[in-house]
Amino acid sequence: MDPIKVDFTKKSDQGPDKKTGVVIPPEKKGLKIVINLLLTAVFGAVLYYFLLPAFNFKSILMYAFLGALCVFYCVANYVTSGALKTPDYAPYARKSSLVPKILIGVLLAVVAVGFVVSSVVFRASSYAEIIDVQTGDFVQEVDEADFSSVPVIDEATTAVLAQRAVSDLDKLGYVSQFDIQPNYFQINYKDSPVRVVPLQYSNIIKWLTNAKNGLPAYVIVDARTQEAELMEVKGGMKYSTADHFNDNVIRHVRFNYPTYLFDTPTFEIDEEGHPYWIFAKLDMTIGLFGGRDVTGAIICDSVTGECNEYSIEEIRTKAELQWIDRIYSAELLNEQYNFFGRYQGGFWNSILSQKNTYSTTEDYSYLAMNDDVYMYTGVTSLTNDESITGFILINQRTKEAKYYVMSGAKEASAQASAQGLVQQYEYTASFPLLLNIDGVPTYFMSLKDASSLVKGYAMINVGQYTLGTTGSTLEECINNYVKVLSDNNIKVSVNTDGIDENMGSAGNAEEKLTATGVITDIRTAVVNGNSVYYIKLDSADCYYSVKAADAENIVLVNKGDEVTFTITTDEGSIIPASALEVK
Repeated sequence: MDPIKVDFTKKSDQGPDKKTGVVIPPEKKGLKIVINLLLTAVFGAVLYYFLLPAFNFKSILMYAFLGALCVFYCVANYVTSGALKTPDYAPYARKSSLVPKILIGVLLAVVAVGFVVSSVVFRASSYAEIIDVQTGDFVQEVDEADFSSVPVIDEATTAVLAQRAVSDLDKLGYVSQFDIQPNYFQINYKDSPVRVVPLQYSNIIKWLTNAKNGLPAYVIVDARTQEAELMEVKGGMKYSTADHFNDNVIRHVRFNYPTYLFDTPTFEIDEEGHPYWIFAKLDMTIGLFGGRDVTGAIICDSVTGECNEYSIEEIRTKAELQWIDRIYSAELLNEQYNFFGRYQGGFWNSILSQKNTYSTTEDYSYLAMNDDVYMYTGVTSLTNDESITGFILINQRTKEAKYYVMSGAKEASAQASAQGLVQQYEYTASFPLLLNIDGVPTYFMSLKDASSLVKGYAMINVGQYTLGTTGSTLEECINNYVKVLSDNNIKVSVNTDGIDENMGSAGNAEEKLTATGVITDIRTAVVNGNSVYYIKLDSADCYYSVKAADAENIVLVNKGDEVTFTITTDEGSIIPASALEVK
């Protein structure tokens, strides 16, 4: 009898059998599956904490998050099975990764179908109806400009003024601990247009040492007077976009509302000056991913972190919520109007004939009206983008939209025209506001120097952008504009009472300076109908410009005279002066 032969060779961890081709699982297959799932769970928790996707079928970020989990599981499976080191184990790794691969395919299919059913190609009429735009009468519906409530500064100037106000933190005992955030939100506060600016920690170390007490204050900048004030917050702001980990207000709100879609949060204060973060709640109203619109808001107390949800109807009607000014972001309103303007005649009309198609101009601004904030921007035809066909005003709290028919120059042309009037100073013009000056549509701009500080104002006629003027003060600019219109047979009347008291002069946010020296050169020019003297002193390598209307004694000075100028800046090759004293 032959002896029994036993083969002791292990095959359980050798990959596929070379004779049969059968995939043999590695040892401890079940344990490795559990390890892969645990690793994926840990990866998913970390990814969710920082990515913060909404668990909502209308969120693209959710599909990306789930896809990332599937990819990670496949990678982990290849590593734990040993397939990366031993190619023979690859068949098992591929087979055991089949389910997550199928899920990735399903996710891609859902996203693809979602984009198709949401496509403007097939749903142009739905996109055109996403906002209700009514045609208004400019003269009848837009109040004549009240210059006591017209904002005269933009974000760039706000940043400079707010930074100066931060120095007052030293009085509160916080030296070099905080800075301002690069976000400036225009709202109405006690019937006045202001920009509110939250603080942020100077760095992560400053956050670690100060987070317990929170941000001590925020900055409020009056958009009319250019006055910046540091507002102390009782109890400190414990939740903000500048905080980290669970104190970050976006993460805090996401954990409380894991399925909601949100727009970028905005910072506002109520009528008592208490700070809040406003999260507009979004919905995709066309197909799966198209037609985003606001359905409500989450109001988060920046001190306590308490969150309250309100519908869009409650925000529009409840008296206690009227302090909220910004529910619809300017970007969203621009997007919705462009859908309305482009697709009224269908998708192919917007591409081919482009009949009755419109879009907004390059930028936008804000206008305070009736204790609300309105987004303003010009509207131009897609077939002729060199001029405007009108402009729109949209309420950022209610989404009430009015289109006003008007032909004239685009805002960019008005800015160029204003800058041309003061080209010797190299000032830049802010994005224009459209004002009603006794029935005459007029662009109003601030003129800023290289430091973004306001040095003057400009007013340009919309219909004839060659008709315009400037002034170092608001009252001077208005008077000059009235005269220019009168010279061209356009009669207007503007009440300037109280302007100086409410708004001050351009550049009043900074200290007045003086320049003294002996005159070495005198030159003259006529600029916008005004006689201007350019004088060089032996004490500086620049020229000082003085209007004869501002200092009549300028006509009496000669080379060799010692004089003193009153100025607002000592930088530049040509420095405007507002007064002259002869020694």
